[in-house]
Amino acid sequence: MADQKEVARLKELACDMRKKLLYLCGTYEGVVHIGGDLSMTDLLIGLYHHGMNVNPDDIQDPKRDRFILSKGHGAVCMYIAMALRGFFDYDDILKRYGKLDSPYGMHVCKVYLPGAECSTGSLGHGLAVSVGMAFSARQKKQDHRVFCMMGDGETCEGSVWEAANTAGSYKLGNLIGIVDKNSQLMTSFANESMSFEHYPERWEAFGWNAVEIDGHNMNQIIDALDNLPSVTSDKPTVIIANTVKGKGVSFMEGVIGWHAGALSTEDMEKAMAEVDAACEKERSAA
Repeated sequence: MADQKEVARLKELACDMRKKLLYLCGTYEGVVHIGGDLSMTDLLIGLYHHGMNVNPDDIQDPKRDRFILSKGHGAVCMYIAMALRGFFDYDDILKRYGKLDSPYGMHVCKVYLPGAECSTGSLGHGLAVSVGMAFSARQKKQDHRVFCMMGDGETCEGSVWEAANTAGSYKLGNLIGIVDKNSQLMTSFANESMSFEHYPERWEAFGWNAVEIDGHNMNQIIDALDNLPSVTSDKPTVIIANTVKGKGVSFMEGVIGWHAGALSTEDMEKAMAEVDAACEKERSAA
C-alpha cells in the first residue's frame, strides 16, 4: 500500500498544479488544451514527483528515466509538472508560453526545451519512439525505464499497435505505457469513433502486462508505479488510467467543448475556487 504521507504530498502538488494550469488558461492570450491537461495532472505528478528517476540538475544523466509525451498537445501540463520538480520556473512559463522562440510551445519541442526527450504533436508516434529508446537501452545494457504517455484517442491509430506488437515481440520490460483514458476526442466521445471494448485484453494480446487504475486516485497511481515489474523483465507494461477530461472543474468535466479553450477572469476564479474546495475536503478527510 502506498505511503500515506507521500500520497498527501503528491495530492498537494496536484492541487497546486491544477490551479497553475487554470491561471495560465485564464491569462494566456489564446487557447490552452485545458481539458486533457486536467485529465492527466495526477498522472504527471505521480510520474515526475515519485515514479520516475529524473534530475533537474543533470538532465543528461545517462541513468535517468526517459519520458515521452505522445499526446503532445498536453505540453503545458508537462511543463508545469517539470517546473514544480525544479526544471524551470513557473513564472517563466507564464511569461513566455506560446510565444515565438519560446521553449514552451503548444506542443513539446526538444530543440528548445531542456529536459524534453522528444518533440511530439502529431499523434500516434510517441510509442514507436519509446520502443526505439527502450530497445536501444537493452542493446546497451542500460537499466533505465522509458515512459510513454498516450491519449486513448491516439490508440485508434494503427501505428500505436505496430509499436505495441514490436515492444511485446522484443520483450521490452523496460517500457511503460500510460494511457490517459478520458474517453473524449477533440470533437466527440471516443467510443463514437472506435470501440474500446476489451481494451486491456488488446494490450495483453500483444504481450504486455495491463494494469487498470483510476487515474485520479493517487493511491492507485503510486501503487501501480511502485509495483512495476523489474526493468529486466520480459514484458512491457501499460497502465490504463481511467480519467475525466476537465477533472476538478464542474463546468469542464466531460464537456466536449473544453478540449481546448480560454477562461474569462470570472470563470478562472470560479474554477480555482472549486479546486481549492476539493483539495480542502481531501485534507479534512485525511
